[in-house]
Amino acid sequence: MRKLLVGLLITGSVCLTCAPRTATAGSGEVAAGVVGGLAVGTLFGAAIARPAPVYVAPAPVYAEPTCYWTRGAPVWDGYRGIWYRPRIQVCD
Repeated sequence: MRKLLVGLLITGSVCLTCAPRTATAGSGEVAAGVVGGLAVGTLFGAAIARPAPVYVAPAPVYAEPTCYWTRGAPVWDGYRGIWYRPRIQVCD
């Protein structure tokens, strides 16, 4: 569809510019030619323009830490009067 539109616009603009006519400043044909040329140029530019690239953010990645339970350093329990090694959780 886009190629067809571009082809029609190019063919139409070539046919309009190649027609032998004499321009006179008194009847406004020059102004009509300028406005028509700007309109054809705008349509041609819009037909061949690429859409702007759209930024798409990557999906978030969540990394779960690996955790494990182990025995900690010995601690004196004054109430019970013993040394014990509490369980602690270690996460990387």
